[in-house]
Amino acid sequence: MHRRRLVLITVAATLATLGTLGAAIGAVIFFGGYYDISSTKLHFQPVHTVLEQGMRESVRHYARDVRTPAFVAQAKARAVADGGVASSPALLRGAGLYRDNCVVCHGAPGVAQHDIGKSMQPVPGPLADASRRWLPNELYWITRHGIKMSGMPAWEFHLADEDLWAVVGFLVALPELSPQAYAAVTKQAGPQPRAPRPERAHADAVRGRLALSQYACNACHVIPGVTGPDTFVGPPLKDLAARKYIAGHLPNSAANLARWIRDPRQINPQTAMPAMDVTESDARDMAAYLLSK
Repeated sequence: MHRRRLVLITVAATLATLGTLGAAIGAVIFFGGYYDISSTKLHFQPVHTVLEQGMRESVRHYARDVRTPAFVAQAKARAVADGGVASSPALLRGAGLYRDNCVVCHGAPGVAQHDIGKSMQPVPGPLADASRRWLPNELYWITRHGIKMSGMPAWEFHLADEDLWAVVGFLVALPELSPQAYAAVTKQAGPQPRAPRPERAHADAVRGRLALSQYACNACHVIPGVTGPDTFVGPPLKDLAARKYIAGHLPNSAANLARWIRDPRQINPQTAMPAMDVTESDARDMAAYLLSK
């Protein structure tokens, strides 16, 4: 019994020593700046593989209850013949939206990624065969919510739900399109302005917190409860409710704050704050959150 206890103590001490040593080495690498974070330095393949597998499992978990519209499920059949996408208005719209918003990073049949997409690490995968690797509900979830730490943005605040599904439907059809068919269908699609997102009647502070990050307000402002850089481009937005005025002269209220968020230069032509194409209901949500902090 005494010998067994001694062995256990020795093993525990050895593990603790190795753990402490590993933590010390990690701290030296981390705080010494020795880990190369540049995009010209590739991930080690095992690191890339682990990250990708973790991403796949996460998407499958969170997308499991998303229901796929019928036109998306039928998209592949429509595209079996080159150009078949053109027979569906929704898929034709998806082709135009994909061309305008996705090709820059992901490319298309016969179309290379733009320089931005080529140089990102991890490199954005080509989507010409995405529907062979992902289910439609998973493609929708990725497009709507994005992927953290990958450069893949969340489109929830920038595309209406009908447009998100139109893009997914086109992705389902994409593997069946030759480069010539892709060029023809995207030309036929013509310009595709984004559909308006529905306005909501009541402000939602919880959604406002998310909107502040999705419109990149935290890139310039330190915002309580919103993760972001320690930046001083714009003033910090802590205790906004305690301020008497917005932008120096506009009486502080939820309605006026929403006006300022939507079109700051209408209120102060000299401001450096740009208009971010924030919808009315998103601005109300953002104002509700900011005034609650």
